[in-house]
Amino acid sequence: MGREMKQFIHFIIASVLLGGCTSDPGFTGVSGIREVSASEVSQCTYLTDIRAKPGVYGVLAEQGIKYSRNTILASARDAGGNTVVFDPVEPGAVIDELHAVAYRC
Repeated sequence: MGREMKQFIHFIIASVLLGGCTSDPGFTGVSGIREVSASEVSQCTYLTDIRAKPGVYGVLAEQGIKYSRNTILASARDAGGNTVVFDPVEPGAVIDELHAVAYRC
């Protein structure tokens, strides 16, 4: 088994163990926040821009992006928002930072 595969397996095991005993929204997800396109927020109130960098890359990139998206959603909720617009990402592009804008609609 390769080194990357071992790291991936360790990450999955740690995520499962932590997911059962943590309230970190990066792991647990966030409810009550809509993800929409920029054209859908014209009647909403701008709150803040939010950025997050995935902490892992390579075989763990997908989990890092999911964690970062969840933390952005949690930050939007904490800022009083209920709607988020993420910057579009080209399929297959390497994501080193996520950016979103939080609104209250």
